Amino acid sequence: MATRMRVDTAERRARLAWRHRLAVEARSDDPVEVARDLVALHGTDPSSVHLGALVRMRAGGIADVERALYEDRSLLRLLGMRRTVFVTSLDVAPVVQAACSRAVAVRERRNLAGFLAQTGVAADAAGIEEWLAGAERAALDALEAGGEITAAELAAADPRLSTEIVLSRGKSYEGRQKVASRLLLLLAAEGLAVRGRPRGSWTSHQYRWSPLTRWCPDGLAELDTQEAETDLARRWLRTFGPGTADDLRWWTGWTKTQVKRALAELGTVEADLEGGGTGLLLPDDLDPTPAPDPWAALLPALDSTPMGWHERDWYLGDHASRLFDRAGNIGPSVWWNGRIVGGWAQDATGEIVCRYLEEVGRDAEAAVRAEAERLAPLLTGVRLTARTRGKTWLEEELTGTA
Repeated sequence: MATRMRVDTAERRARLAWRHRLAVEARSDDPVEVARDLVALHGTDPSSVHLGALVRMRAGGIADVERALYEDRSLLRLLGMRRTVFVTSLDVAPVVQAACSRAVAVRERRNLAGFLAQTGVAADAAGIEEWLAGAERAALDALEAGGEITAAELAAADPRLSTEIVLSRGKSYEGRQKVASRLLLLLAAEGLAVRGRPRGSWTSHQYRWSPLTRWCPDGLAELDTQEAETDLARRWLRTFGPGTADDLRWWTGWTKTQVKRALAELGTVEADLEGGGTGLLLPDDLDPTPAPDPWAALLPALDSTPMGWHERDWYLGDHASRLFDRAGNIGPSVWWNGRIVGGWAQDATGEIVCRYLEEVGRDAEAAVRAEAERLAPLLTGVRLTARTRGKTWLEEELTGTA
């Protein structure tokens, strides 16, 4: 019987350094290349997109990422894996759309129809679908006419779009929302609308919306769902492998059946992971990875690297309770040679402050200081806040809000 392949933690950390463009030698000149190599940049917090790209680049600033997003339109925001906003390149976007967003759109349409049923806009399910189809056409017409408009401006464009729905009816956190806002999520999941330049600075969450055809004149390519799932699994394994089937299921939001089917198409190779568990590799990706020079990184909250796996002990150790919020979202993290050794935040003056959660040595501390100095100019006059997640224990301690 052939000896089963084994992958140690050092190999996984070397792969991470090169493929996530975190080693100094692996840095890029292009934010589009960074997004493509990571499959997608986590985009729930807009600041994570900019900082996540720039820490992986040799040079550049906020304007370079904004140019790719809003002028060249070579990066696209879309509602993808786990119904989460991601930013990816135009060639990867159709894959994400078919493999993940298409199913999200089905759920969004069903949920919106359920909310509308409580408003009395129609007498039955068929009437609600007809009403919703009309509202969707009105929204697309308004987006085409306006080119780039806010949700509030969209709501004012047609009476149907200003209809209020009730969320979490009867709960202590019950809220109201106009159909326009909910419909924009549906249109985004369907690949018809896209978040454009925000109102305010690059950290703002108040987006303007545009027809997706402003990025892709012919729309996104229509791919077969199962073929797209296989392609997305291949891209994830190329960047994040060796990973487990549970890692892939968590990252994509797929069912076990979807994961099993996609991996079977790829003919993955199983490997024993140091510390336990079975990792999966692409059959053409079994060669060992050369160790990079020592490297440090200050990654933003919700960065694609730490959010890429469900099983994180090999790079996180026992630091999860201090660096992740209660919903499983990571805050800003400090890395040394492929593992998380602490976290960072801005103090009351806006200065970057780091806190180590273990002994790292003088070389690591010097490398982290250098990365903080590289990051600091990007944050001049900017205060990062935890708006789409909870503050982590370490952030509260560093900012004096514990």
